[in-house]
Amino acid sequence: MDFEPSPLGKEYQERLRAFMDSHVYPAEPVYAAQRRALVEAGDVHRVPQVVEDLKVAARERGLWNLFLPDAEDPRHGLSVTDYAPLAELTGRSIELAPEALNCAAPDTGNMEVLHLFGTAEQKERWLAPLLRGEIRSGFGMTEPEVASSDASNIRTRIERDGDEYVVTGRKWWTSGAMDPRCKILIVMGKTDPDGPAYRQQSMVLVPLDAPGVKVVRSLPVFGYQDQHGHAEIVFDGVRVPAANLIGEEGGGFAIAQARLGPGRIHHCMRALGMAERALELMCERAVGRVAFGKPVAAQGVVQQWIAESRMAIEQARLLTLKTAWLIDRYGTKSARTEIAAIKVVAPRVALDVVDKAIQVHGGAGVSDDTPLAAMWAGLRTLRIADGPDEVHIRSVARTELKPYLSRQNASSQGGNT
Repeated sequence: MDFEPSPLGKEYQERLRAFMDSHVYPAEPVYAAQRRALVEAGDVHRVPQVVEDLKVAARERGLWNLFLPDAEDPRHGLSVTDYAPLAELTGRSIELAPEALNCAAPDTGNMEVLHLFGTAEQKERWLAPLLRGEIRSGFGMTEPEVASSDASNIRTRIERDGDEYVVTGRKWWTSGAMDPRCKILIVMGKTDPDGPAYRQQSMVLVPLDAPGVKVVRSLPVFGYQDQHGHAEIVFDGVRVPAANLIGEEGGGFAIAQARLGPGRIHHCMRALGMAERALELMCERAVGRVAFGKPVAAQGVVQQWIAESRMAIEQARLLTLKTAWLIDRYGTKSARTEIAAIKVVAPRVALDVVDKAIQVHGGAGVSDDTPLAAMWAGLRTLRIADGPDEVHIRSVARTELKPYLSRQNASSQGGNT
């Protein structure tokens, strides 16, 4: 098992580090000021101009769509293991870097779905402008009335009517849908409510401006209004062409799993990037502040927090890189347990590091003077998004128990013969 990046992966790491230093970090206060002005003007979800400027600069440097292993640009050719450290670097400036590289959720997952399962027409109409960074997209799976971590609970209906599908239902936490650039949604609903549990759901492409699509509200996260927004949306008899079906009827659950596998590597490595940034801020604060006659860094409890943070980050990174390596070598199905594990471990570790950094900062840590409070809100949400911790823990436990239960069942059957 080798986590050493390829020569191409190393090259991209060097180029991305340089870009972060020269462009992204200096743009952070500019973004904050521009976003503040837009919010005060009532334009809460419009992208600040500095983001578009960064996109131009990143694309000029070939730092574009790096998340797709076999992207339309053949120069990329990055494995999941190669991309993982790049995702971590972008996590250090979570508001700016992922989108600057056109590697931001939910667009990355949606582009992967279209790349893997889309028709030629779907790719031309929707994937191409997404890859160019001209539009944004949303993903509609979660619903307010049910526990959506169990996909069999989904109530949204997708019914065939001649050459069209009719979509009826209510979604929320549809990330990205409030952004004025959002033009298309991938919506998951039931085409066969009475079919086998994992063949009931399908996915269709729904333009955001289709008749019957009603954006109800933007949902804040711990009081933060995300620039891209998290929308609650009603689909009131929305009609789309049958050609908007992604893959086949009944294939929605399998597509969702394919979408979430590599995507969890992205999320987890970005979370660890936030953890690294938080640890740096913690150390700088601890060295620079004096309490009770000595630097905060001299306090034993603070030293323990710093050491524990470093050890936890290293462990979480190794598990995530192992998962990326397994995906590259054997595919997402063979890495299913590890994918579930990192979805629990990485956000927990990052959240704990950020929490310790907040504590070291004192009052400044809960203010907007540092990125820590916003990091905490995002990471705490990640323990629910894409399935809550408990679902993934149950998955790991089932895998661990499976051989023991099989032996017990075999023993019981043998005793009954």
